[in-house]
Amino acid sequence: MSKPKTGFIGPGAILVLIIAVAFVLALTGRKSVHAELVIAASPEEIWRVITDTASYSEWNPILVEANGEFVEGGSVSYMMKIGDGDPTAVAPETTKIVPMSEINQFGGNDLVLSYRHTWKLELVKSGTRVIQHEEYRGIGVWFWNPAQVEALYQQGLEAIAARLAN
Repeated sequence: MSKPKTGFIGPGAILVLIIAVAFVLALTGRKSVHAELVIAASPEEIWRVITDTASYSEWNPILVEANGEFVEGGSVSYMMKIGDGDPTAVAPETTKIVPMSEINQFGGNDLVLSYRHTWKLELVKSGTRVIQHEEYRGIGVWFWNPAQVEALYQQGLEAIAARLAN
């Protein structure tokens, strides 16, 4: 009779452990970015800018090209540019639209890297509070810092304000 081996984990057990760790990282990976600005304009004026996909290249510092219409269940395709990198094509699904108030979009891969982007418009005394908020999920967030995206979203809000001031 042979003695059982001790202190050794077989290759099957190592593979199961790696898969389990990856799955836990995918489920627990969460980050978000948030940018907001009060713009001296009505929600209707701001809505016209953010839903006019043909003009994104004129003002948006991160979504440098957009095609399509915001329709629930539909998709708007973008060319997204972060920093000096090459533009990347993304096409999130529009999951919710409340005219003059809110647009929600979802894209990516649930376990790898997904994102939920929200535009919110809130009427305030001095104009409209415009919010861009994005939630990231998946294993990819453990290896990525979205701080640059947050700064670009803030620049985008400032660009909307400048566009409406002209």
